[in-house]
Amino acid sequence: MLDDTDKRLLDRIQDDCRLTNAQLAAELDISPSSCWRRLKSLEDIELITGYHAVLDRDVAGFAFSAIVHVSLSRQEMDTVAEFVAAVSARPEILECFATTGDSDYHLRVAVEDITAFNHFLDDFLFRLPGIAHVRSNIILKDIKSGGRLRFNP
Repeated sequence: MLDDTDKRLLDRIQDDCRLTNAQLAAELDISPSSCWRRLKSLEDIELITGYHAVLDRDVAGFAFSAIVHVSLSRQEMDTVAEFVAAVSARPEILECFATTGDSDYHLRVAVEDITAFNHFLDDFLFRLPGIAHVRSNIILKDIKSGGRLRFNP
């Protein structure tokens, strides 16, 4: 079970994972050794699964984003496994969610432009076996993404 210090620690590293252990400890008013043990424990139980930088897609040259809704023609184990493996290997697919509702999967895709998106669809997605239906929504503006879990709102 997480105590209040663990929750404050998790909130803080989600804001800035580049803080040093000494900075974190000072902000949390705990010793550096205690801070390190807490972080290590949260990593060991796989509550913290990694640390990363958040990039601006426009500046990086990936200004075109879409949510792609995919329905499979059948939910057979081999078809699903092949789809999941293919999608997992594509770097332009930032996220893939298996969902309920009208579509089986929702993909968040980021590419350079509409031409690259067309190539992604024509040369990759439409060629996968078992694809029954694909529908796309172009992302006009990123209002909120990369959400963080907040323990202390």
